[in-house]
Amino acid sequence: MNKDKEPNNESTIPTVSEESNTLGEIRINHSVVASIVRLAALEVSGVAAVGGGFVDGIAEIFSKKGDERGVRVEEDEVGDYRIEIRVILRFGVELATVATEIQQRIAEQVEKMTSKSVARVNVIIDGVRTDDEKIKDADDWGDEPHTD
Repeated sequence: MNKDKEPNNESTIPTVSEESNTLGEIRINHSVVASIVRLAALEVSGVAAVGGGFVDGIAEIFSKKGDERGVRVEEDEVGDYRIEIRVILRFGVELATVATEIQQRIAEQVEKMTSKSVARVNVIIDGVRTDDEKIKDADDWGDEPHTD
């Protein structure tokens, strides 16, 4: 077989052409979108935590996906994002008002950063907490050293 007639199996670098006017596909991993969602929600006044439920805590330990805890991102049939977020709000805030602000902030940030539409943002309020309450890390054994 003549080497000059063999197909070239090397990968090529995409370039802009007049016909396609594109370099290629850009995909944003759902974990990146989940991070955007989480950070946007934490910017809203009245949000104490994102996720934080028992099941989310266990899932985080095994999956090591801390940025996705309490957030689910899916795409609908037209490619728009459908987002679900679980939050714990501060005691004394108007729950519905804060939840609405969370929806607006998330939609705004995700659309701004990804250039994709957000079809829906469902906010699930898992609890309320006072400013004095703190979530302890799973590995927090207290201030005292443990000796046997």
